[in-house]
Amino acid sequence: MGKAALLNPFPTSGYYGPDYFCDRENETSQLIRDIKNGNSTTLIAIRRIGKTGLIHHTLKILPKEWKGIYIDILATETLTEFLNTLATSIIQAVPQKSSIGKKFWNFIQSLRPIITFDLLTGMPQASFDITQKNAELNISAVLKFIDSQDFKTVIAIDEFQQILNYPEKNTDAWLRTIIQQLKNVVFIFSGSQQHIMTELFASPSRPFFRSAQFLKLGKINKDIYAEFIIRKFEEYHKHIDKQIVHEIIEWCNGHTYYVQQLFNRIFFVTQENATIEIWHQQANLLLNEQEPVFINYRNLLTSAQWKLLKAIAVEGEVYSPTSKDFISKYGLGSSAALLRSLNSLRKYELIYSDSDSGRKTFYSVYDVFFQQWGKEKARKK
Repeated sequence: MGKAALLNPFPTSGYYGPDYFCDRENETSQLIRDIKNGNSTTLIAIRRIGKTGLIHHTLKILPKEWKGIYIDILATETLTEFLNTLATSIIQAVPQKSSIGKKFWNFIQSLRPIITFDLLTGMPQASFDITQKNAELNISAVLKFIDSQDFKTVIAIDEFQQILNYPEKNTDAWLRTIIQQLKNVVFIFSGSQQHIMTELFASPSRPFFRSAQFLKLGKINKDIYAEFIIRKFEEYHKHIDKQIVHEIIEWCNGHTYYVQQLFNRIFFVTQENATIEIWHQQANLLLNEQEPVFINYRNLLTSAQWKLLKAIAVEGEVYSPTSKDFISKYGLGSSAALLRSLNSLRKYELIYSDSDSGRKTFYSVYDVFFQQWGKEKARKK
């Protein structure tokens, strides 16, 4: 899709083709290499860093003999809903009137789903009203049908850790058994809850142990990202200084989602030259607009959890949350109480833990805009 297709070259959702996709050359090459070698991949990353975009980009540039299917199972709660999502993704992935499409449609319809069409997009959707046992049989039948085709297939399952929340027991063991039987299908298992994904695929006690290659997605190199952004402005006959771009990427902590959000707005209001005043104005507007969301965080948390969340936001990265200095600086009480709050904030996915280049673990908040809002509030005290 060429640049004329978008009025703004910094889309905040969806994948619009290689022209709007920045870097990830090494990661894309690794995924393609694993696919060609018949290896599945476990892709882990913190939320909003660009893993879904990378998956769509990889599926877009697959070798000709491969087909790609993407499913996001975050919203699913049962095996039947997993089946609904899988079947819907298949019938949406190929044109119904094509030879391959006809085969897929005929097969899916043989399973007797309810086919509806989205009122807004017109896209077909499949749903099943069946028992758990029949859901298992149908999922197995769908995967084996795909495996039986005269081409190879990549199935990317986003937010794969969600299967552990299904009420059906041992879903991962059952699914692993089915996948082991497939010869022409490889998988990309993607997830944003890194500790759960690592447990699923790296623990010897789990069925998926050593069943896939690991790929951890980090932040885009700042220099490469800056060159991409400057080039996009120039393609639309606008200008932005390199120093300003670096300031904004730094302010957004290099998180793709937040970088895109802010540059989307800066680009829109820029006539010719994006100035420091423009980027500061748009950043402040974003924080003001998001303030009700931040206040809602406070309303949902205990006082201790809220204080800890703000403290981590202000610090940016916290390596020793139970240290006396950190506890004393922000008045966080006992280390035991702090650990309880820390675990709760992780469970709510308001903070995450990660490792730096020296493999030291730190904690940080997910929401970069909240982080900047918290820092601003702290400065004004």
